[in-house]
Amino acid sequence: MTTLRKTFLPPIADLLAFEAAARHASVSRAADELHLTQSAVSRQIRQLEAQLGVALFHRVRQRVVLTDAGRVYAADVRSALQQFSGATQKVMALSGGGGLLNLAVLPTLGTRWLIPRLPDFAARHPEVTVNFAARSEPFDFAQEPFDAAIHFGAPHWAGAACEYLMQEEVVPVCSPAYQQQHGIHRMQDLASVVLLQQSTRPTQWAEWFEQTGGSAAQALRGPRFEQFAMIAQAAVSGLGAALLPSFLVEAEIASGALVVLFPQALTSSDAYYLVYPESRAQTPLLLAFRDWIVAQSRAAALTPIPAPQAARSAARPASSPGSAKAGAALRRRD
Repeated sequence: MTTLRKTFLPPIADLLAFEAAARHASVSRAADELHLTQSAVSRQIRQLEAQLGVALFHRVRQRVVLTDAGRVYAADVRSALQQFSGATQKVMALSGGGGLLNLAVLPTLGTRWLIPRLPDFAARHPEVTVNFAARSEPFDFAQEPFDAAIHFGAPHWAGAACEYLMQEEVVPVCSPAYQQQHGIHRMQDLASVVLLQQSTRPTQWAEWFEQTGGSAAQALRGPRFEQFAMIAQAAVSGLGAALLPSFLVEAEIASGALVVLFPQALTSSDAYYLVYPESRAQTPLLLAFRDWIVAQSRAAALTPIPAPQAARSAARPASSPGSAKAGAALRRRD
């Protein structure tokens, strides 16, 4: 077993030289990056090829071009080196005696809801470092360097525990100037304005009109944006009316940059969950963060949706939230 380990673990210096040359398609540029001579980098690559028994590069004049085997190997080596770097940073972060928590979060929720609340967690746990990365789809915790993630959907994630945080209420909003300019006071007034669309939830306006009893003739028309943050900024900038989760634009609503047009909200059967590997369910640091974020979500749930600025006299009552159709419309993540 010891012999096999030595055989299949090339020197790290050879791997670094190979990865740099593969990335730059140049031995000289790799040498500059690594502060080595070209001959030293070339020698390390030859040593690696000799150990592997396969050519990694074609030499074409002054350039190096990856062979098919080299292309596959370069991707794997790059991934492994990144993992080594991440592991080293993690150990260094723990050198002060504190903890380290790596979170995968939905981009807009992380930026607009979680991070503004994080100073409270930092004050309670000043010794803890929290790292963030954006993820919009479920992943395998065994293959990713995360301790936990925030997930929107059903409470199902292979090999992970799901802790309920909150549901999502989507409300129609626009800038005050846009509302005044287009005279948006009744639901039928939306038929003559630009409806900002979210590309990952293409039927959201149609579902909202159907739930509220309005006309959905123009529901699918309008410019499309991929994330809530983009569509929120578009609404603030006066590009049209948008359907947005109220808790993600609470700052804009509080400041008056956005106004809620009508009180009817579209509520999904899906929800936000904190998910984490079952194997780490009793980790003290993870438990501390779980208890904190659950308390934050409970507090947020008690905050009512701000009263709309539009007249309500012509607004028809909404059907019961949480319908199957509303849930189907909101299953895509942001």
